Amino acid sequence: MQKENLLLLLVLIMKNIFIALLILFSSIGICQERTKKFSLSVNGVYTTSAKIYLNPNASDVLIRNNSFYMEDIFNPSIELRYNATEYLALGLNTEYIEKKSGGSSLTAFAGGSTIALDVVDGFRVIPIEFNIYYILPFSTSTFKLLMGGGAGYYIGEHIREVGDVTVSNVSRKIAYGIQVVISSEYFIKDYLSLNLDMKFRDPQFVVRSRYSKTSVADRGRFFRLPSEEFDSKINIDGVTFVLGAAFHF
Repeated sequence: MQKENLLLLLVLIMKNIFIALLILFSSIGICQERTKKFSLSVNGVYTTSAKIYLNPNASDVLIRNNSFYMEDIFNPSIELRYNATEYLALGLNTEYIEKKSGGSSLTAFAGGSTIALDVVDGFRVIPIEFNIYYILPFSTSTFKLLMGGGAGYYIGEHIREVGDVTVSNVSRKIAYGIQVVISSEYFIKDYLSLNLDMKFRDPQFVVRSRYSKTSVADRGRFFRLPSEEFDSKINIDGVTFVLGAAFHF
């Protein structure tokens, strides 16, 4: 509950900052078109949360909806933007997201006995997202505020480590998603700006993975894993914040 309240407070702060910037820069002047049409930004990305569903095909609804919760995901990204008109920009964004965390367990077997093994679970995702931005008309040559949205394609896999056993991807379903973006650009120089974005997206994908071994050693004994392959579903459902620098050319 405390984490949810902190997230809500952060979103409200971001909202108030954007409103304050709207009021400030709307009083300065109207949008002035820049001669440079392209920009390439290098960014740091923070996503608040994600979920891994370890039994997405279970018949029991409680087991099917049970998830492993992950927080505080940091990753890099790059985005290429093209200013098509005075008020319209196109963007192509890609990221590399990887997150691992302990805390889950897996039941393994040896003869008539079982053991709960500690597991490190995680995921690796490469989003490819296309956005259309509307440059709000009260933007200036120094500050621009953009509202946008678009679609994304997500290539991902499950990460799991059980002792010395890892997993590899067997198959994945095509994963698409949509997003909404609030973006701002503050120009330090004509060719350099600082960018701050807030993004709302909810991509999810289902993958089938295979263990590198059928058994794992623990406390001097070998325990058989419950299955050679397994399905999982990854859902990146948190709010995303992006901070970076863009080079305009």
